[in-house]
Amino acid sequence: MSRYKDPNTTDSKKHILTSEEDSAECFEITAIILSILVVILTFPFAILFCIRIVAEYERAVVFRLGRLRKGGARGPGVVFVLPCIDDASIMDLRTASFDVAPQEILTKDAVTIKVDAVVYFRLQDPLSAVIQVLNYRESTMLLGQTTLRNVAGTRMLNELLTEKDDISHTMQKILDEATDPWGVKVERVEIRDVRLPEALQRAMAAEAEANREARAKIVAADGEKNAAEALREAAEIISQSPSALQLRYLQTLATISAERNSTIIFPFPIEMFTGFPQRQN
Repeated sequence: MSRYKDPNTTDSKKHILTSEEDSAECFEITAIILSILVVILTFPFAILFCIRIVAEYERAVVFRLGRLRKGGARGPGVVFVLPCIDDASIMDLRTASFDVAPQEILTKDAVTIKVDAVVYFRLQDPLSAVIQVLNYRESTMLLGQTTLRNVAGTRMLNELLTEKDDISHTMQKILDEATDPWGVKVERVEIRDVRLPEALQRAMAAEAEANREARAKIVAADGEKNAAEALREAAEIISQSPSALQLRYLQTLATISAERNSTIIFPFPIEMFTGFPQRQN
């Protein structure tokens, strides 16, 4: 007789206990003998129905008359099952993945966004995956959706955009603990995309553009200030030596003549303009 454990008890990690260690009843022994006789009488055709090939990345969970057979999961290699009384479930141990459908989430700062993710998982206990849960893949997928909504709903929008790795690690830890009784190991969770409303995108783009323009104006003003200070220092140096202005003049002429253009320059003494303010006064 199979045993059942109440999930309300203290140890409710695995609420269904197996009965492979229980002694076989009279009906079970009779059914096994009859099945063996059928295999012997229909040999070798019965071998086609009695042999299961289990790949290296698979394990077989065999039930005999509804009970789990002793020895746990079988494979890889050849697994022998009796017709009519044995039922084998082949479980894949390779890492699989599924997409978490985009979830519409209200963040902590009252912004509605859509977030989707991808979850990578594998089976580490085939017996639990068959016995403890009806469909481990679908259950893990639904749990991933609710976990994404719960975790993202407690974060600010700025945190969702800048702390994806931290959120992914938190989701992976929660999913791994929740799916451990099912024999599922969640290896990795990745936040794939955070979709913002179009109005919010335009507002954020306008804000970013205004910030860039403000920084550009500050940089330009600092450049003008530094240039003015440099010119003032140069003027003070030139004013101490009148011949320096003439040398600067000649240097400018040499630079222009090297470019081979058609510009004609007539040097005009700047000192001649100093008399005009005196005449006006």
